[in-house]
Amino acid sequence: MARIVILGSGFAALSAVKALRKQGYRETLTLVSPKAELFFYPSLIWVPAGLRSEADLTVPLDAYFRRQNVEHLAAAVTGLDLAAKKVLTGAGEVAYDYLVVASGSRFIKKLPGIEHVHIPCESYASVAAYGDRLRRMEGGHLAFGFAGNPNEPSAMRGGPVFEFLFGVDTLLRQQGRRDKFQLTFFSPAAEPGKRLGEKAVANLLAEMGRRDIHTHLGHKMKGFGENSVQTEGGDFAADLTFFMPGLTGPAWLEGSGLPLSPGGFIQADETCRVPGVAGVYVAGDAGSFPGPDWLPKQAHMADLQAVAAAKNLLSDLGGRPERHAFKPELVCIVDTLASGVLIYRSPARGLLFKAGLLHWAKVAFEKMYLAQYR
Repeated sequence: MARIVILGSGFAALSAVKALRKQGYRETLTLVSPKAELFFYPSLIWVPAGLRSEADLTVPLDAYFRRQNVEHLAAAVTGLDLAAKKVLTGAGEVAYDYLVVASGSRFIKKLPGIEHVHIPCESYASVAAYGDRLRRMEGGHLAFGFAGNPNEPSAMRGGPVFEFLFGVDTLLRQQGRRDKFQLTFFSPAAEPGKRLGEKAVANLLAEMGRRDIHTHLGHKMKGFGENSVQTEGGDFAADLTFFMPGLTGPAWLEGSGLPLSPGGFIQADETCRVPGVAGVYVAGDAGSFPGPDWLPKQAHMADLQAVAAAKNLLSDLGGRPERHAFKPELVCIVDTLASGVLIYRSPARGLLFKAGLLHWAKVAFEKMYLAQYR
């Protein structure tokens, strides 16, 4: 019996489990992650408004794993022994015949003073603390920004920052105190969000203009003060800051023997196989994949890559020559608490559509997505 091991318990890891079962594989799977739970990061955008609690976004996976015949090892990965085909963890070694790495990425926290900012999508605690501070403020300067990985420009996640920006603006207006705050959006990129498409950039910047949101764009980051954002284009006041740093691969990849990209991610081909390493696949934020320069690091893309990885794993297991490539596709709803903007991009076309109902569509998707794991 082949030993299939999956690293992670996020979107890509769970989609790999689903895809393997959908393709007819019924043997026991082993999944390694610190906790047997899924945390739904996309809905952190609603936490500052008090619309979601940590319990709302945390789904215990024990029952799901029992239904899917998954053995869970609660441990952190510390490395690989490729020669022996073993995963090294804090709870011992795990042997594998086929390995799917879906353990996500980590933030680059090298900027001086980064301890002064709140990082969206890092944890519930960070976003909840932001919301608590905002509720106590009587006015001031709020800053929202993101940056990338200088060695791999595509390794960024800017979409949620736009949602926090517009969501906080909407929240303050609903509370009748927007006039007491100055909001500033910043990015070292001159055209932030360009990976969403040219039309999306223009739309987002125009929306900031309509909402009287200041911008500070195209200046390299220097760091943060307790009450400031510091750039090579000058500093500006910031009493409370949301900042999304660039991404890199998990720390344990260094010394793992896997081929790494300049940005520190696992090199993969369009089938999610790791070149030169038989039996190892990668899906989601841990990988560096070929494709258009706008290829996103987002949950939807992770799901598509996980399906491709699962199909190719089973092809290799069965000695079949099939090659299943993932579809490059960007789909997101930029939520504002009251409405939303649907953004779609593929190699063939792009779409942007704004409507109030899209906010509720995003709420419905959250409920539907999490229901399958509850």
